[in-house]
Amino acid sequence: MRASGARSPRSAATRQRILDAALAEFAAHGLAGARVDEIAARAGANKRMLYAHFGGKEELWLTVLEHAYAAKRAEERALDVEGLDPAEAMRRLVQFNLRYTAAHPEFVALLNQENIHRAAYLRRSGGVPAMYSPLLEALRGVLARGEAAGAFRRGVDPLQLYITIVGIGHFYCANMHTLSTIFGAGLDAPGALAAREAHCVAVVLGYLRP
Repeated sequence: MRASGARSPRSAATRQRILDAALAEFAAHGLAGARVDEIAARAGANKRMLYAHFGGKEELWLTVLEHAYAAKRAEERALDVEGLDPAEAMRRLVQFNLRYTAAHPEFVALLNQENIHRAAYLRRSGGVPAMYSPLLEALRGVLARGEAAGAFRRGVDPLQLYITIVGIGHFYCANMHTLSTIFGAGLDAPGALAAREAHCVAVVLGYLRP
């Protein structure tokens, strides 16, 4: 994340309103379809203030994207799985990723849009990759404790495992409406989400079994 520098409370509040408005506009319309006029109107600001804080629409997009990643990473850190039994730690990581994705459709929308752009904007961020190095180290630690206890198989790649954990939740949430239509099921219902969560946990723990 780029340093924001010292700001007055009023300036900081304006910046946050713009970020909140931009998140809603970008999630609904993507980078190409989002309008700066609409973002400014949502924020109760004007375009001059928006440009003063962020420089332009593309810079604002990247800042919103960085904040979205940072928010998810902060909640992942709050899980504090280091002191848990390895299987319970892994269960909570799987549950968290599905629950977070289901609760934040705007995060799904932003990631889908950035992938359409082939991560052209995310590549300019030095902050986001740095956020995820400690996460992989924490996951590596859980795997090592599981191996030592005889609960997990050996040689699991933490990067591949993390992508799997995120992927089995993200696909479900990103395609919830089409899947519900195809299969005639309300996959966004609490019971359906609980069933999916149990399935994801069983898949990951089953793979890790020695």
